[in-house]
Amino acid sequence: MLGYIFTDAMLPHAVLQPCLTQACGKSFNCITVDSDTSTSDTILAFATGAAGNAAVAAADDPALAGFRAALDALCLELAHQVVKDGEGAQKFITIRVTGAASNHDARTLGMAIANSPLVKTAIAGGDANWGRIVMALGKAGPAIDPDNLSVAFGGIEICARSQRVEGYDEAPVAAHLAGRAIEIAADVGVGLDRRRFTPAI
Repeated sequence: MLGYIFTDAMLPHAVLQPCLTQACGKSFNCITVDSDTSTSDTILAFATGAAGNAAVAAADDPALAGFRAALDALCLELAHQVVKDGEGAQKFITIRVTGAASNHDARTLGMAIANSPLVKTAIAGGDANWGRIVMALGKAGPAIDPDNLSVAFGGIEICARSQRVEGYDEAPVAAHLAGRAIEIAADVGVGLDRRRFTPAI
């Protein structure tokens, strides 16, 4: 993957680089298809200065809020295109992890789910096997509360506090997994940002 981003904004390297690093941290560095990374994977940003805007000295300057939002959105869209263009890709899976001790831990846990061959085979087979999600979380390394895990597919909670939800109906989950856009959410019960899922009606 070779990505080149151009902007007419007048931004020095010391300002543009932190903006790009932050944008990539929330996009390109959060995707996976087969867990491999190419030796040539690169994203570069260039500022031509043609816009002639007022000088900006720091990446956190409020005047850059709109630029940063646009750069974040662009990187996210391009990163999504990389995933959707993966060889043989049939599903686009979004994974959300809450309740972790830190953002770093949440990302590590999310990538463990995304890269698990057993999770992938379950999704490919339309099987809402939440045990495989728990397995991936358990082997990832960061702290989780094994007695307080929650898992949801497509916004429908299957597991709450490490137990199958009473009255769980598999039909809407199966319908969700039959589609091309899949959503998986897991709360690992450790951090202060714990948010329980509201079962779909």
